[in-house]
Amino acid sequence: MQGVSWFVRRAISYSTIVLHVKEYADDSEHVHIDIEQVSSFATTNEERTLDWQFRDHDDRIFGKVRGKTRFVKLGDLDDEFLKTGWDPKWVEESGGEAVEAFVESVGKEPMWTADQVWGFAVVGKGEGEGRRYVRHVVARKGEEVHRIKMVYDWTPKA
Repeated sequence: MQGVSWFVRRAISYSTIVLHVKEYADDSEHVHIDIEQVSSFATTNEERTLDWQFRDHDDRIFGKVRGKTRFVKLGDLDDEFLKTGWDPKWVEESGGEAVEAFVESVGKEPMWTADQVWGFAVVGKGEGEGRRYVRHVVARKGEEVHRIKMVYDWTPKA
């Protein structure tokens, strides 16, 4: 999938990424998730309001995009990749709800989209493996479709 240069994709592939996540509710009871994504390549910010309303964003890597975010029941998702592969214990704890984030390019042809579901999954079977923060992503551009699983270590604040 083109759009991000080969050099940028290569640099990102060698970069360690750390996410700083803050979740809170505003006065109108909307849930917000703010994520500062820090890497040796670049720092970007995601500011999400979980109300399924489109918001514009100028991303350092992806350019102009617009996105929307919400809580969603996994069973209500249409794509099998997005709704399966989660830690059964986490699914039970969350009541079967996850965060869904949809993003699309703005002003670029052909347009690309990325539908993400965020949650927790058990990854690997080796020593040190276990529950991780995971994003399942279905990225589309024209007829091209990629299913991506991004896996992060998770250290909750004490």
